[in-house]
Amino acid sequence: MNQVSDILARKESNAISVIPSSTVLEALKLMAEKNIGSVIVMEEDKYIGIVTERDYSRKVVLKGKNSLSALVSEIMSTDLPHVRPQDSIEHCMTLMSNNNIRYLPVFENEKLVGIISITDVVKQTISTQQETIDHLKNYINSES
Repeated sequence: MNQVSDILARKESNAISVIPSSTVLEALKLMAEKNIGSVIVMEEDKYIGIVTERDYSRKVVLKGKNSLSALVSEIMSTDLPHVRPQDSIEHCMTLMSNNNIRYLPVFENEKLVGIISITDVVKQTISTQQETIDHLKNYINSES
């Protein structure tokens, strides 16, 4: 069974983070520079939330706030469900679908060990399906 740990093994281990007092513009620049859709919000090595492109569009743009003065702490999401490395990909898909979210923080023993996105989950699922198809093709071809 595919697990969150399989996704984390493929990804860079260092999650990109900002502090709560960072401006929204600073967070957006970092996301653009790293070509990512979210940044972790950390305070003294402790996870306190996440800021996503969706947070920006819904909590800054649509509310007429200014990216130069709005702080990450004002728009970050703090209530995302957490997953563990041993959790299944299916569990993550359910959480993401039920909560209409695109990112899940991954914790091991109360420590943030990564973040996974819906894109990561979909890629892992496709990869697993492709492996199954390849195994079946090899089995069929070996029987002929």
